Amino acid sequence: MGSISPADMDPKSTPYTILEEPLGAPRPIRIITIGAGISGLNMIRTLRKTLTNYTHVVYEKNSDVGGTWHENRYPGCECDHPSHNYQFTWRKNPHWSQFSAGAREIERYILDVCEEEGLRSEIRTAHEVVGAAWDAPSGQWVVRLRDLRTGETFEDRGEFLLNATGILNNWKWPDIPGLEHFAGERVHSAAWPEDFEYRGKRVAVIGNGSSGVQIVPAIQRDVHSLVHLIRSPTWIAPPQTERMLQGEILRSVQMDGNRFKPEQKERFSNDSEYYKSFIRAIEEQVNARFRTMVNNDGLAETLQKNLENHMASVLKDRPDLIKALIPTTFPAGCRRLTPGPGYLESLTAPNVRVVTDAIQRIVPEGIQLESGEIIPLDAIICATGFDVSFCPRFPIFGQNGVNLQDIWTRALPTAYMSCAVAEMPNYFVFMGPHAPIGHGSVLSIAEQVARYIARMVKKVQTEGIKSVTPRTSAVAEFAEHAHAFLPRTIWAGNCRSWYKNGTADGPIIALHPGSRIHWFHMMEVWRPEDYEYEYLCKGNRFRFLGNGFSVRETGEDPVWYLEGLGDFSTL
Repeated sequence: MGSISPADMDPKSTPYTILEEPLGAPRPIRIITIGAGISGLNMIRTLRKTLTNYTHVVYEKNSDVGGTWHENRYPGCECDHPSHNYQFTWRKNPHWSQFSAGAREIERYILDVCEEEGLRSEIRTAHEVVGAAWDAPSGQWVVRLRDLRTGETFEDRGEFLLNATGILNNWKWPDIPGLEHFAGERVHSAAWPEDFEYRGKRVAVIGNGSSGVQIVPAIQRDVHSLVHLIRSPTWIAPPQTERMLQGEILRSVQMDGNRFKPEQKERFSNDSEYYKSFIRAIEEQVNARFRTMVNNDGLAETLQKNLENHMASVLKDRPDLIKALIPTTFPAGCRRLTPGPGYLESLTAPNVRVVTDAIQRIVPEGIQLESGEIIPLDAIICATGFDVSFCPRFPIFGQNGVNLQDIWTRALPTAYMSCAVAEMPNYFVFMGPHAPIGHGSVLSIAEQVARYIARMVKKVQTEGIKSVTPRTSAVAEFAEHAHAFLPRTIWAGNCRSWYKNGTADGPIIALHPGSRIHWFHMMEVWRPEDYEYEYLCKGNRFRFLGNGFSVRETGEDPVWYLEGLGDFSTL
């Protein structure tokens, strides 16, 4: 099969000629994806199902696939979404052991999918991207890489660059003076050492985000003493099994705490219609939460009152903890709600101390508070999160040499419909600014973005297009709409949140301005007018029409139009 190159398309050097290919013939193309987590793995499968005449490579910095679920190994780590909805729509797993699966079980699911689908052939592990630049003359991305096993650096080139590195990926130490001088063991929740032994030691856990809330009850019984240092209160939800197993189908589920009973797992495996109904019922509940986020009909007030009653009932004998932990200045849902099984209970244990005083510095023997008190410690666990600025950790140079790092450092990160970036041709990102990251499971989100990208790649392949870039005006107007809408949600409350890049009053940059269904609907609507196209044939954009024939004439159904032209439901 022939291919179109920029040189033979230049109308100044050669007269216009017919392309001797049928309409729809895809030109050869190379796609480079960064990251072999959920999004990167799904992208491999999506491309296999939708494209031909392409090559694809996925570079992963870690030693194995899995992304978040390969990296996060701290005690108590589990997903905050129901297991049966935290899976690919194309790979159901009726065998989940828990309503909310633990990190290792999710990692096992991902590894199984990778093996069953034969995805490893396109993945290069232990390969770190150190930079990327758009080469306009060739219409390719030049990606610089380092082989972490050998130390070798090299370049790869591809027409498309897909960033699937994720938002909660670039972990960071807290900005506390003297942290490096601590004489004991210092651990970050997102880089948990396999050989870290905390049993019998004096341990501090800094932070009460989702990681801290899971770590504290997981280690409390095994440590000599535990000091939990928190900067502000947070809302803790009851176990998801208490909140979500409502309705006829869900009430019938047989549970032993958070675990499914053997007979329940057997029914999931043997009764496909029941299993499908269970998943749909859970999904409908998850999607319905958005109404609470926009405070319709007093739902937010009801949620907050329920959470307040739950926390107060668990902490009933500790008025000091009630005062320290139950928020009074921001609404429930302002931060991502974390189910915290055992968290509140563990804080009342005799070997636990909750500290709300500010940390002044870290000293060799422990933590010094602003009051001057020094808390002696053997280990400090920093459950302090990630760099959530969306700024890539390596330079990405787009049109005219602009660096995405500089753009998203100087101004608020913006992306067209969360996945395309101004001045970055043939570049797409998963879970970018204003994605529905707080609305529900990210797996179905990743699938939808992959479909969107595949459609764009196919258009470029088959319509003589060299590059496609979202219009700067379209990106700006989408961001304008988001920033006008999101203040009406609870997420805009006066709390520090990674949705607002760790600030209390900054604009929301991480969330979609609408419901989860709203986002899916939006992503299904193709808006080619919001993009700028550069064509391989600069003198005639219709050269892709080719030799007068179509690839459909030799396809499986050359008279497909006889079926369904009268069906207008898909318009």
